Amino acid sequence: MATNSTIEIGGTKIAPGKRVNIDLPVADLYTSESLHMPVQVICGRRAGPVLFVSAAIHGDELNGVEIIRRLLKRKSLGSIRGTLLAVPIVNVHGFLNQSRYLPDRRDLNRTFPGSAKGSIAARLANLFITEIVSKADYGIDLHTGALNRSNLPQIRANLDDEKTLEFANAFGAPVIINSNTRDGSLRACAAGMGMPVLTYEAGEALRFDEVSVRAGLRGILNTMRLIGMLPRLKKDKAVARPVIARSSSWVRAPTSGIVSAKVKLGSSVVVGQRLAIIGDPLGIEETNVVAPIDGIVIGCSNLPLSHEGDALFHLGGFKSIPKAEGAVESFAVLHDDNS
Repeated sequence: MATNSTIEIGGTKIAPGKRVNIDLPVADLYTSESLHMPVQVICGRRAGPVLFVSAAIHGDELNGVEIIRRLLKRKSLGSIRGTLLAVPIVNVHGFLNQSRYLPDRRDLNRTFPGSAKGSIAARLANLFITEIVSKADYGIDLHTGALNRSNLPQIRANLDDEKTLEFANAFGAPVIINSNTRDGSLRACAAGMGMPVLTYEAGEALRFDEVSVRAGLRGILNTMRLIGMLPRLKKDKAVARPVIARSSSWVRAPTSGIVSAKVKLGSSVVVGQRLAIIGDPLGIEETNVVAPIDGIVIGCSNLPLSHEGDALFHLGGFKSIPKAEGAVESFAVLHDDNS
């Protein structure tokens, strides 16, 4: 087996067989305190691909931080082939402020590839692309739902690319969504570089969700086995067979009021099924929220209050709802607390 290559991150050279923590400098705080993006580089002795795993591009999305923390504790990483670039907190400013955004109120995931001389968001995006993404062959970016909104564990990727589709299937999330890239997103930027990148969405902002964390960790290890960074398991363990949603849509509140949800995350629904009831505080009027399509609830609002037009349920559309329902049930069993 060929020897791995030395990799340079932030001016530091990491030789094969070395594990090094690097602090990439980002914009200082108002108090002149220096601020850094923490990175751990594990450069295996044997040659192999370079994988980056990142979290907290939105500073309030915490599940990914815990996933990477647990990943880095795995003893098996001591004998990987290739190189792992682990970045648990990309948006350090947002993380400190428990905010999705940077101090300039920009969304980092709409700012890539950024600029070395632009806004604080543009500079951070440029740093991450230059020092991390450009050095990698594959990427996994970890996210959660927004504040007060939960996502069923799911992979979002460009499934028209065969290499990315294989990567997504290996992860083992119950649902894969064929998702178009958005201008300025990390995934769009990476796609322009010809790099397969998965976005893992699971749980809610500012909350740890144990099932989402364990599923994310397992998914990363699965993909590392696929690309040869870790050895294949001698005996295949049970893996949830994902189903692909080629479309998804949000169901919005038809009126303002107090929301009483009737379905849960991961539930299968049919056209016309009641998803929730919205009532007024005096209990005089009630309005049903109904499903416009057959599908699976892949995201939902956790707030019991809504204004007219608020997004309440995110439904994924599948060719076979029973098959999709089975995938979600298999996933739930596989990641049960007692498993």
